Amino acid sequence: MAQAEAVAALEAKYGERMIEVKVRFWTNNIAEGDGNVLPKHAWTSGIVRIERNATHGIKPEKPVPFNSLLEVGSAIEKVLIQHGIRLHASRRMKMYWHKKPTPKSTDISS
Repeated sequence: MAQAEAVAALEAKYGERMIEVKVRFWTNNIAEGDGNVLPKHAWTSGIVRIERNATHGIKPEKPVPFNSLLEVGSAIEKVLIQHGIRLHASRRMKMYWHKKPTPKSTDISS
């Protein structure tokens, strides 16, 4: 099992406390004419990227593409892993977890 990292807490300025992941959808070739867009229309594909954050030491790397809405979660996960971000489960998320049951011992000696 991996050991916990020793990390010191830092004071963060307002606006630097959160880690921001951005989902961007492609809008090209939907409207007719070069450089035109249809407002509020986009493809179901695009990229996921992370925003720069000096407090957290985050420098954006390559964005991760997705080709379907079903791939957005996976693309977000890849971006978080790529930047070494560790998520902590919220109270609500923990209700889905359970401890592994301990097997009952079977005594076959009798």
